[in-house]
Amino acid sequence: MAGIYVHIPFCKKLCFYCDFYHVITTDNNSSFIGALLKEASMRKEYLKDEAITTIYLGGGTPSVFSVKDIKTILNHIYKEFSVAAECEVTIEMNPDDVQSVYLDGLKNCGINRVSLGIQSWRDSDLKMLNRRHDSAVAVKALKDTLNAGFENVTIDLIYGIPGMSQKEWESNLDFSFSFDIKHLSAYHLTFEPGTVFGKMLEKGTMSEIDENDSAAQFNILIQKAEAAGFIQYEISNFGRPGYFSKHNSNYWKQVNYLGLGPSAHSFNGYSRQWNIRDLKRYIKYVNEGSSFFESEDLDARKRFNEYVMTSLRTMWGIDLEYVERIFEKEGYDYVVNLSGKFKKYGLMKSEKNSLVLTNQGKMISDNIISEFMMPDGN
Repeated sequence: MAGIYVHIPFCKKLCFYCDFYHVITTDNNSSFIGALLKEASMRKEYLKDEAITTIYLGGGTPSVFSVKDIKTILNHIYKEFSVAAECEVTIEMNPDDVQSVYLDGLKNCGINRVSLGIQSWRDSDLKMLNRRHDSAVAVKALKDTLNAGFENVTIDLIYGIPGMSQKEWESNLDFSFSFDIKHLSAYHLTFEPGTVFGKMLEKGTMSEIDENDSAAQFNILIQKAEAAGFIQYEISNFGRPGYFSKHNSNYWKQVNYLGLGPSAHSFNGYSRQWNIRDLKRYIKYVNEGSSFFESEDLDARKRFNEYVMTSLRTMWGIDLEYVERIFEKEGYDYVVNLSGKFKKYGLMKSEKNSLVLTNQGKMISDNIISEFMMPDGN
């Protein structure tokens, strides 16, 4: 099985925290779609006729596209690839793009999963983040999406926002779980270099929240989600049983995927590719037949590090049988020996034949994962 990710870079407004490739325009739609379809045809051999079990339209803001444009993209993917009958087809949407007629059109296109970028139910947070919508629009958007008959709805929230108290974060979560959502993605605010927030951090006009407050909000997230019947299957992702994101899960389980569009990444187990982060040059190079992506072959060490990096973020953890089978005794001994000190401090535990992070370990997961990276020459 395999997945397809489509990066639609168009946005109407810049979110101050966003580090994904985007352009603040809705022009060039037809030129972009033409290049996108051409890329899909040119690169269909990358997945070698594997059944496509997930299609994910991300961005950017895919919901700035019309139903007709979305249908054109999906129809072409179905024509060029072997798409499974039960394929999970997700679209990311901004709340202020949600309209009943538009939702009906998306359902008719084959979209069966909607991801709403709520981010917060507090107007002060939304204003700080420079989101396009306010809380009233967000409430209406979520209700309309659920009423339109989408059974599989997920929302995004951000915590670690300067000025947000623990009580306000609890309220955000309680309100979210009062709806019949099946999935939640919750991300700590990060100050990425080059973003508006990143520049403000450099200038000293904005500060990250205290580490203790971050840890407290993360713990509140885990407790509230569990109480609402959600399972934390990945550090930032929570789903009801049977509603884990297939797209996300496949990525963390290293299932092959093809990324289409500017900045999109692809992975087939032995190589990684990434498209140029420039809309105009992407369109030009694809149409000319010029090279529009770079690639890297993954040797055994890099494949080991890819596996550890993705698996340690999940509830399934590092499968020791898999490590021994694929990376032999060297890889097995490496992770088992290294895990000892993390187990000792309660940051990691053994479950069946896997190594998984504890809740305490999840709080410093980036540090732990970096220590598990096998260095050159090991």
